[in-house]
Amino acid sequence: MSSRDLLILAFYVAPALTVLVVYLRLRGRGQRRLVAIRDAAIKAGLTEPASLHPVINPNRCIGCNMCANACPEKFVIGVIGGKSELIDPSRCIGHGACKAACPVEAITLVFGTAKRGVDIPVVSPSFETNIPGIFIAGELGGMGLIRNAVTQGRQAVEAISKLKGIGRGKGLDLVIVGVGPSGFAASLKAKEQGLRFVTLEQDTLGGTVAHYPRGKVVMTAPMLLPLIGTAKFKETTKEALLEFWQAAEQKAGLEINYQERVEEIVPGEAGFIVRTTRNSYETRAVLLAIGRRGTPRTLDVPGEHLSKVVYRLVDSEQYCGKRVLVVGGGDSALEAAAAIAAEQGTEVTLSYRGEGFTRAKEKNRQKIADGEAAGRIRVLMESSVEAITEHGVRIRHKENVTELPNDAVIVAAGGILPTPFLKKIGIEVETKYGTS
Repeated sequence: MSSRDLLILAFYVAPALTVLVVYLRLRGRGQRRLVAIRDAAIKAGLTEPASLHPVINPNRCIGCNMCANACPEKFVIGVIGGKSELIDPSRCIGHGACKAACPVEAITLVFGTAKRGVDIPVVSPSFETNIPGIFIAGELGGMGLIRNAVTQGRQAVEAISKLKGIGRGKGLDLVIVGVGPSGFAASLKAKEQGLRFVTLEQDTLGGTVAHYPRGKVVMTAPMLLPLIGTAKFKETTKEALLEFWQAAEQKAGLEINYQERVEEIVPGEAGFIVRTTRNSYETRAVLLAIGRRGTPRTLDVPGEHLSKVVYRLVDSEQYCGKRVLVVGGGDSALEAAAAIAAEQGTEVTLSYRGEGFTRAKEKNRQKIADGEAAGRIRVLMESSVEAITEHGVRIRHKENVTELPNDAVIVAAGGILPTPFLKKIGIEVETKYGTS
């Protein structure tokens, strides 16, 4: 090979080698970051996803990184050693975009884990339960993400509209129970389809969202609402989202029966009879779009009946200058503690029975860590409330019992799934341990 040929070869090869070296260095730096995130999550005990989450088959995975790129929460999934991993499980919000993006079908979405079971009603791909004519969509079915719940509500009504007997007889075609994201979208779709329906809500518009603390940021994504169009939200507050829904309710001319609670659902001549606190409805089909929270979980301790004990935070301003105990380790508890600690003159104690906030989002855990470092929040891990008095609380913290002066208690320990109600109807409920 001549000197000229060598020069030409060097001219083309040198830049390529430079690019390759830079790429390998950047790739190595990215790998180290992903490993650090994974190891930190393991060290902190944050290995349990809160809800629906991906399981990745390493034998199918080709390490293309499309799942990580599709995830709206960055650094939840990452490629390490040529294979995708769930590197920060507690931050997974069940979006499902990773599964849709995978070109080799290496991802399965599941509920629960081997350690933590999740009760989920058994439904078909069309959201029909084992009782023909009764459907479940949204949070009760394990789909808490607003956009996905809206999609399920819309799709469930599409399936219901195809049932035999719809549009015939003297009764209703459909009774929708609940007007959270799923029930609201279902109501709009039912009106669009021209169904004879009624929507029942025991509380107010918004379902679980309506009970979020004032000013809470609601993470959502663009969603299609029948009769309304695409709502182009990416990140908004509870108040803004509820205001949008209220405007949509008026624009569509929806008539929702508020403050009407369903007491029982029994077989009827045309399908079912839905009995409520106000009325009785004969219907071909029923869509249950109620929340998973059900009845708030209580502490069952002396003094819990006192008026200062509540089970959700509505407005943090009412606690200005007060000594407040928040009980729980999920997002609701952490958000309540952080919001109250930001008010003037408050003293906040956060009590949780576990060793770590494994069920809470990373941003909420960080707020608590910042509040604790600033002296605004006292965190008592591995603790439990033993008694509540008019002006204090007694807490067992590990091996010690602590008496704290107290003006208010917020119990944010989750809720009891309305399993008895479902089983009374005859709906099968399955405990998922890392299964789809």
